[in-house]
Amino acid sequence: MRKTDKKLDNQIREVLTNVCDTALQELAGFQWLTHLVDYSNFPKSLKVVCVFDTNSSLYDFEQSNHFQRFNALIQKSLTGAGINVGTNSIAYDTEENCSRDNNGRWAERL
Repeated sequence: MRKTDKKLDNQIREVLTNVCDTALQELAGFQWLTHLVDYSNFPKSLKVVCVFDTNSSLYDFEQSNHFQRFNALIQKSLTGAGINVGTNSIAYDTEENCSRDNNGRWAERL
């Protein structure tokens, strides 16, 4: 990773840590989030993955008004750091799915 990529990655992590802290307080079933990126194709390759505990929690979240507000929070937070992404850069998953499909191995799943 180049020095500029490392600085950018640190900036993304800082922004997403704040988003995560907000989500942990406000969203039932929310567990954590992470990001994946290929800096040779940045920002198009940036993917934010938000993880809920169960499929039921995720479904309830997706049906609520929190869904669009949370997507907007992620986008606005990244835009504030000079990184423009669309909603197609945000994905959702569950601990339940990872346990069932990948025996809880997130590195394999992501």
